[in-house]
Amino acid sequence: MSKDNRIIYGFHSITSYIRLDASSVKEIYLDEMRNDGRVMDLMKLIKENGIKYHLSNKDRLDGMAKKFKHQGVVALIIERKAKYHTIEDIVEGDLKEPPIILILDGIEDPHNLGACFRVADAMGVNAVVCPKDNAVGVNATVRKVACGGAESVPFIAVTNLGRTIRYLKDMGIFIIGTDGEKKNNLFKSNLKGPIAIVLGAEGKGMRRLTKELCDTLISIPMLGQVESLNVSVAAGIFLSEIRRQRDLP
Repeated sequence: MSKDNRIIYGFHSITSYIRLDASSVKEIYLDEMRNDGRVMDLMKLIKENGIKYHLSNKDRLDGMAKKFKHQGVVALIIERKAKYHTIEDIVEGDLKEPPIILILDGIEDPHNLGACFRVADAMGVNAVVCPKDNAVGVNATVRKVACGGAESVPFIAVTNLGRTIRYLKDMGIFIIGTDGEKKNNLFKSNLKGPIAIVLGAEGKGMRRLTKELCDTLISIPMLGQVESLNVSVAAGIFLSEIRRQRDLP
């Protein structure tokens, strides 16, 4: 496979990608034994967009998707050059509203990162920022879980997260760290200006330096017995509250 091509798999992921950028879908491989409604819906979309497709046996699909669950559909995608390369491209670009940046400090689970992308897309996030080291990048699993969010939301991997946060602060963006032990209540906080939300890794939370660079630390009120939330669930709650406050008259 050419270095300019990559594999994605799963019905949600491939359907979302076709709707986002059908011209970059080179060809699609379908399980020849499937003829259910999901396949029929995807076939309709394939034919509407004139995409080349093949009926293949399960062994071939398994080989293409390696160890991942492909659901009987695999696509070969032409890799496009990213429109955005740096956080400066985002922040200093032509934004329609004050920026919302989602910073993920050391997320290692691709399912969590994919779910964060899905939420970020739904809530109008301008970019997802992660450190290059000690964190998962955007891979096939992330793209599948994201259902198109990893293509629609710019992903910025930075070598120095602290330097990036300082730059955002210099640009007038308020840095809010999430910390379950803090008494500052998410739902009593003003979230209407330019904001970067920082969420830490699963179990470990934010690193010490990242936490120290935040302008404030706030928490989600927890009313039940559960002590903490999955990072993507927490991201969804924080981002939906930002959107709710911005959409108030």
